[in-house]
Amino acid sequence: MAMDDIAFLDATAQAALVHGKEVSPTELVSGAIARIERFNPGLNAVITPLFEQALEAATRVALNSPFAGVPFLLKDLVADCAGTPRSDGSGFLAGRYVSPGDNVLVSRFKKAGLIVLGKTNTSEFGLLPTTEPRRFGPTRNPWDTSRGTGGSSGGSSAAVAAGLVAAAHANDGGGSIRIPASCCGLVGLKPTRGRNSLAPDMGDIAGGIICEHVVTRSVRDSAAILDATAGSVPGDPCPLPLPERPFAAEVGRDPGRLRIGFGTVALNGAAAHPECAVAARSAALLCEASGHEVEEASPVAESSQLFRSFGAVMTGYLGWSIKAWAQRTGFTPQETDFEPATWRLYQQSLAQSGGDYLQAWQALQQSCRDFAAFFTDHDIWLTPTLVQPPVPLGYFDYKHETRKQYIDRLGHFTGFTLIANATGQPAISLPLHWSDQGLPIGVQLTGRFGGEATLIRLAAQLERARPWLHRRPPVGAAP
Repeated sequence: MAMDDIAFLDATAQAALVHGKEVSPTELVSGAIARIERFNPGLNAVITPLFEQALEAATRVALNSPFAGVPFLLKDLVADCAGTPRSDGSGFLAGRYVSPGDNVLVSRFKKAGLIVLGKTNTSEFGLLPTTEPRRFGPTRNPWDTSRGTGGSSGGSSAAVAAGLVAAAHANDGGGSIRIPASCCGLVGLKPTRGRNSLAPDMGDIAGGIICEHVVTRSVRDSAAILDATAGSVPGDPCPLPLPERPFAAEVGRDPGRLRIGFGTVALNGAAAHPECAVAARSAALLCEASGHEVEEASPVAESSQLFRSFGAVMTGYLGWSIKAWAQRTGFTPQETDFEPATWRLYQQSLAQSGGDYLQAWQALQQSCRDFAAFFTDHDIWLTPTLVQPPVPLGYFDYKHETRKQYIDRLGHFTGFTLIANATGQPAISLPLHWSDQGLPIGVQLTGRFGGEATLIRLAAQLERARPWLHRRPPVGAAP
């Protein structure tokens, strides 16, 4: 099989080639490096190549590991990989910090046999639903390079979509796994709060709003990688019980007759773009044809309180991030080190008290209770992942004089995603629809707290009914 064809296999299939001795880890890694060198200049997905380390790791990977020799990328946010630079997408950190060791998640990726080839682009501190940081430049969508990839895991998503790697690390603080998965035609699972540990340096981030996982091409990859990484370590603030069975064993398992509510109006009142609404309605009909009970129904949450409180919590997160990095590196934050929107939010954080932060969380928790009540009568909430299809690059550019438009655009893009971060519930974006312009449109399934198994069963059922692995974007598919 040609390397360009192997490149578009999922990670499970690539690992099977290694296990069957049809290809070596070094051959897989060398092929992925060649594709990064070929296609990354047009995408700007990988910002820190780690090719020498990857080739060396490929020679000593355990061949009986589940993903032995499979090329992989780390998002340049949160993930600490020993001896490699970390910038969190910011000019404040770029060139100033090298991770002294692996965090628990990265060590588990490596133990599973994944080979880290580099680090991927992200928005500054992961704040925006696009990947256009001033320090590293924009990442372009392989389905249409005039459009963004979503964010903040846009570099990872562009790389997987274009066949540079089969899976890549991502994290999610308001939709940052699901948003770029939707924009790039991938599977993006945000796990339940606490499913993946943030040890050793952190217990949680922003009270548990931010969580870790991957973007993948297939449901089975997302499930199997979660098996490799999930599990708390002593001292984690939100340990979860072990699942009944491995998540990978849920793929192909009968989900039973689920009660599914679907909606096309976001919690902030934003009506989905017609293409996104069609995607959700089509998925709802597919669920109904698969034997599920489906009705048009959505949770109730007081939107102004929800979005205002979430914003206050994320303001506190940014203030903590910059202060923590200043303390760790010894550098004093200067306005020129940051993007204008980041600096403005940082100034707001300096005026925010600890009491303000806790009040915001209290209000947010009330919205969470309202939202969670929906799941007493429903197993799944089905929606578009995003209010709009992938938007042009520059859509979220910030200027002080257009601040209101900037805030409106944020809300009218991500209105379906951030609530799962507030509640801690799992949610997954699936590439079940493509627009008339050939752009991927994600459909989101949100489940009960701790309910990844149900999401994976339903997601795998939908993947079988409407497969997407044959689809390849213009960038990456070229001979």
